Amino acid sequence: MPTRPTVESFARIGGLEALCRGCTLSVFPLLMYRAWGNAQAVSQIYFAVGLISLATALMVPSITRLLSRRKVYLLATALYTLAAGFGMLQGKWTTVALLLAVTAAAISFVCFNSFVLEHIDKSAFSRLETQRLLYGGWGWVIGPVLGVWLLSVSGEAPFVLLGMASVAMWVLIARTPLGEGRVLAAADGGVRRTHPWALLHRFFTQPRLVLGWLIPLVRSCGWWIYFVYVGIFALENGLGEQVGGMASSIANLGLFCTPLMLRWMRKRSVRQAVRVGCLGAALCYLAATGLAHWPWATVASLLVGTFFLVLLDACGALPFMMAVKPSERTEMSAVYSSFRDVSGIVSPGLAWLVLQLAPVPAIFAVGACALLVVGHLAGRLHPDLGVPGAERRRRTAA
Repeated sequence: MPTRPTVESFARIGGLEALCRGCTLSVFPLLMYRAWGNAQAVSQIYFAVGLISLATALMVPSITRLLSRRKVYLLATALYTLAAGFGMLQGKWTTVALLLAVTAAAISFVCFNSFVLEHIDKSAFSRLETQRLLYGGWGWVIGPVLGVWLLSVSGEAPFVLLGMASVAMWVLIARTPLGEGRVLAAADGGVRRTHPWALLHRFFTQPRLVLGWLIPLVRSCGWWIYFVYVGIFALENGLGEQVGGMASSIANLGLFCTPLMLRWMRKRSVRQAVRVGCLGAALCYLAATGLAHWPWATVASLLVGTFFLVLLDACGALPFMMAVKPSERTEMSAVYSSFRDVSGIVSPGLAWLVLQLAPVPAIFAVGACALLVVGHLAGRLHPDLGVPGAERRRRTAA
């Protein structure tokens, strides 16, 4: 067994978690809609769940002072297993299952990123993202459509799959040489401040980190809107329950294009890739709003937009990862990871407000506006960010 984890090790763990999340990705919105009866109530619950998840994610550095990061990571897999158990109870117990699954994802994401920053060199970040998305692609592609199909067979079946995947993830993490991950002393010899407010203060004083965080935040909001409201939109327009799962699985097929996307990005820059991804996704979401009277056209337009969101998946983490100071990697991974939880608050919160005044397609327009704003802000990224050294020297000479 190797003495330290490799890119392959992290990619395999990420792939198993993709299956944990993917198999219930389209199931949760459908079951929540069944249990509570309308999109407004579902948005309110997602909003509350997002608040709890964010608070949990920001407390992870403090929790790791009592438990090692490895144990906290294993705790996240146990929460996935508990979520599977509550999901099998059906009805409004699904809300508890959703809370446990989202909290598990938040803790897992913080631990995953902090271990990556500790064990993987910056030069290997792009390769890790490619490998992780390729391994995870199977879970994201097969999981949603399989989960909805299993739901049609038995209400408990998707959660049986979630339980099996979470146990497999626990075994893989336990066998991977991650180390205990104890928080190290700061470079100045003092103890690192792990209080959430201290982390946020240091974060907001570094504009490059703030911009690097905004990009994955809005990308995550775009995905959140797609995964939750495509299924609800399809139900409200008589397209059936299967459409949400199929749309999610087809969208995730784009993950297998990430090597080509990264090759395209290296010939240009991270800045250009981010701006193209934001603009393309925004135009597709706006088109979906305009085509709302033709439901299949709306779903198709949103599906095209996810291709550009995959491009943001491939490059969106790089501005933050390349800007964070080595002495702050462990702590800032918690702040970076919070974008998922914040998107889980902002997206349902805005959707809840929009649905008081307009139907579901208006939510797609709001998502488009957010993407356009971040695409504009991405112009502040360094033009050579992510460009290999040899290519930068060639450009300079030219």
